[in-house]
Amino acid sequence: MSDPDVLTVQADSGDSSLGWAFFWDRRWRCALGAGGVREDKVEGDAATPAGEYPLRHIYFRNDRLVLPKVRLPARAIGERDGWCDDPRSPSYNRLVHVPNEWSHEKMWREDGLYDLLVVVGYNDDPPEAEWGSAIFLHIARDDMSPTRGCIAFARDDLLELVTLLGPETRINALSLSAADQKPPSATEDDGMKQFEDFDEKDW
Repeated sequence: MSDPDVLTVQADSGDSSLGWAFFWDRRWRCALGAGGVREDKVEGDAATPAGEYPLRHIYFRNDRLVLPKVRLPARAIGERDGWCDDPRSPSYNRLVHVPNEWSHEKMWREDGLYDLLVVVGYNDDPPEAEWGSAIFLHIARDDMSPTRGCIAFARDDLLELVTLLGPETRINALSLSAADQKPPSATEDDGMKQFEDFDEKDW
């Protein structure tokens, strides 16, 4: 978590959809995918993709919030905007106009989750069928319930975060949870100490 241009995200444990996002000297609570953080993500598994990815664009509802000064490209969401999640479509994992013949989700939502979002550059250069789509940083539900693969933040936290992100910023979702990064036991420490104290003259 030492690279200042990497937003690092980590689940609390392997069976938790709650986690923390770390950037510079700050951290924010976040909700992750109900399917966990997976290196083998596929479409429809509700998992957050593990790995490091760029951040592409900001989309926002200009009828619901005033976007602060940001460095990423930003565009207001329109009522006919959608995002294609149909692997059969040539527009898979792309912004599209709705309605259309392919499966998609609407960007113009009544629940406020997409009032502000950042597109994560996952499976988009180019998109590969079935590897997953529509991975965003977006506003969380009030109860911080699991997402379908996105990373969700409290509204005020996301408003703060987007001001810090730039074209060079990448996101790194760790497959190893915080609980799985426990410090070594006393026995392991003793073993390491013995190894450190070893000298060739002991042979």
